[in-house]
Amino acid sequence: MTIIDQAGAVLDPEEARRVRAERLERLGKWLLPLAIMVLAIWLWDRICVWNGIPQYILPRPGVVLDTLFKDAPLLFSSLLVTLRITFLSLLLAVVGGVGLAVLFAQSKWVEMSLFPFAVVLQVTPIVAIFPLINIYVDNQTAKLLLCAWIVAFFPILSNTTLGLNSVDRNLRDLFKMNGATRWQQLWHLRLPAAMPYFLGGLKIAGGLSLIGAVVAEFVAGASGQSSGLASRIIEAGYRLNAPRLFAALILISVTGILIFLMLSLVSHLILRRWHESALKQER
Repeated sequence: MTIIDQAGAVLDPEEARRVRAERLERLGKWLLPLAIMVLAIWLWDRICVWNGIPQYILPRPGVVLDTLFKDAPLLFSSLLVTLRITFLSLLLAVVGGVGLAVLFAQSKWVEMSLFPFAVVLQVTPIVAIFPLINIYVDNQTAKLLLCAWIVAFFPILSNTTLGLNSVDRNLRDLFKMNGATRWQQLWHLRLPAAMPYFLGGLKIAGGLSLIGAVVAEFVAGASGQSSGLASRIIEAGYRLNAPRLFAALILISVTGILIFLMLSLVSHLILRRWHESALKQER
C-alpha cells in the first residue's frame, strides 16, 4: 500500500513502515487502555451476576453509575471540599518547596541543616503525626490542610533542589566569568535548568495532595454537610451502602487522573519548545 505524507510525496517502504508504526502507536495509546477498562467493567458485572453477589457486598457497575447520578448533589459537594483542600495544600507545597529549595541552592549550610527535617516529615506516616496536629490545631480545615501539605511538600522540595544542583558546571563557570551575581545565576541559569525537575515533582505532588486530603479526613473523622469524599466513604461503609461507597471511590480515582493529566499538560506546554523530553514526545 502506497503511503503519502502531508506534503504529498510518496514514501519509500522503510519510511512507510515507520509512519504506519507511529500511527498504530498513537491509536493504541488510547484504544488499548479503553478496551481493557471496558473488559474489566464487563467482567465486574458478570462476576456479580454469575455468583449472585448481593448489592450491599459488591454492586453491579450499572447500580454504581445510577447511584452516582442519584447522589450527585451530595457527592459533588463533598468533592468540592476535597478539591479545596487538595489544591490549597498543593499551592502551599509549591510555594514552600520551591522557596526552601532556592534557599538550599544559595547555602549548602542551610541545606545540610534543614533537609533532614524534611526527610523526617516525609518518612513519618501521616496517621502517626495527626494526633499531635489534632492537639495543637483547633480548626478542622487547617488540620486537613496541614496533613495534605506534609504529604505533598517533599516531592517538590527534593526534585527542585536536585534540579538546582544539576546545572552544567561549564555553564556555571561561564556565568561567573562574565561577572554574573548569584541571583543572576539563579534566575537566568539554575531556575530554567531546574524547571523539568520541578514539573516532575509537581506531577507527583498533585496526586499525593489528593491522597493526603483523603487520608487526613479519614483520620480526622470529619462529618457533616461540609465534609469531603472520605467522610462519605466512611458513612457509606457504616450503612452498608456499597453503591455510594463505590461511587465516591470512582470520583476520587477520576479526580486523581484528571489532576495528573492537567499537570502533565502544563508540563508539556512549558517544556515543549526547548526541553528534550517534550521534544521527543512530539516526534
